[in-house]
Amino acid sequence: MIKIAVVGTGYVGLVTGTCFAETGNHVVCVDNNINKVASLKAGQIPIYEPGLDIIFDRNVKQKRLEFTTDLRAAIAASEIIFLALPTPPGEDGSADLSYILGVAKDLSEIITSYKIIVNKSTVPVGTAEKVSEILSRKLNKDLFDVVSNPEFLREGVAVEDFLKPDRVVIGTRSERAKKRMSELYEPFVRQGNPIYIMDERSSELTKYAANSYLAMRISYMNEIANLCDKVGANVDMVRIGMGSDNRIGKRFLFPGIGYGGSCFPKDVKALVHTSEEYQYDFQILKSVIGINEIQKRRLSRTIIEHFNADVKGKKIAIWGLAFKPNTDDIREAPSLEIIAELLAHGAIVSVFDPEAMEHVKNVFGDRVEYCNDMYDCTKSADALAILTEWSVFRSPDFSLLESQMNSKLIFDGRNVFDVEKMKNENFTYYSIGRPIVQKI
Repeated sequence: MIKIAVVGTGYVGLVTGTCFAETGNHVVCVDNNINKVASLKAGQIPIYEPGLDIIFDRNVKQKRLEFTTDLRAAIAASEIIFLALPTPPGEDGSADLSYILGVAKDLSEIITSYKIIVNKSTVPVGTAEKVSEILSRKLNKDLFDVVSNPEFLREGVAVEDFLKPDRVVIGTRSERAKKRMSELYEPFVRQGNPIYIMDERSSELTKYAANSYLAMRISYMNEIANLCDKVGANVDMVRIGMGSDNRIGKRFLFPGIGYGGSCFPKDVKALVHTSEEYQYDFQILKSVIGINEIQKRRLSRTIIEHFNADVKGKKIAIWGLAFKPNTDDIREAPSLEIIAELLAHGAIVSVFDPEAMEHVKNVFGDRVEYCNDMYDCTKSADALAILTEWSVFRSPDFSLLESQMNSKLIFDGRNVFDVEKMKNENFTYYSIGRPIVQKI
């Protein structure tokens, strides 16, 4: 058993702490939000993540997972301290390190015996050195090691990703920290997946490089889809032909209405900012950002164009609000921009999402109609737009939709339905990079 403190109980911190407890370690999660800690102690999880509730409840009951606002006590009782703190983007795209550096200063006044301080947050190159410098102002260097250990969690499957990682990346040049961190992660890689040990700067850059590359693939396929519309090709066929090349692979080749979430938008911008700090013009990533912003607005403009630029008074039903399925996260979700543009043009918008409705209420208030189920949402609708590919949307009752909608019209921003099958339904069907199906 290793005694661990996780500072920060956001998405990464909560998943990290719970999963480490699941392998028999004792974990104390620390947060300065009194109400949040009280809710966690009462068994209330503030995020939706499939499977998290099961192992959360199990480890709380077995007293391996605890929550506190007392940073000093948590640090005193722990050997490894994970910093899972927010790094929100600034106006210039840079990551705000104030939370991490502030906690580092607090730690410098608390630590009295050797500790491993681990940056679990996604941070720019050089952050481990900044944390070390702050700690060194008051502590002897033999009392701590600072390690970079980026997370590679996908929202919706984060528990599985943590418990069965493709790889673990540990950035440290300390033999002592290297040994202990390898012991901590050994239960998670028993099937042979690698633990990569590297220097701190390479570890920090690895996370940004991975996420930015995936964002680039998404934007590339969105550009290909847009070209398919122009030349009369079908992006599904192009995607299959590309993905069969083992140098390319099948993943992240699905076009849509752009990427969102807490990672890709922030990380791409942060890597561009880091590049500029070192006088390097990272042109391809600047293009990725621009392409994604345009793609987010593509579907709303297709809807508006279909109605000859007059959607005032038209009811547009929307299925899906979260940036991806199996999460309630709406950060940077394309749905927000699409809804905003439709409202700005006078449309009436009704929405349904299995998990993200409350978050959207905080954005749009009573300007949008919130529905209890997917079919209530489409009653008397002039069009249906699908913005998140939740499984529940994949096999709808088309007869029911046909009977209750004013117009038999679907705009599919995630290519949920098969084009050939849609030819048998009595709907006009728009999707991304594929032929339009006209109502019979």
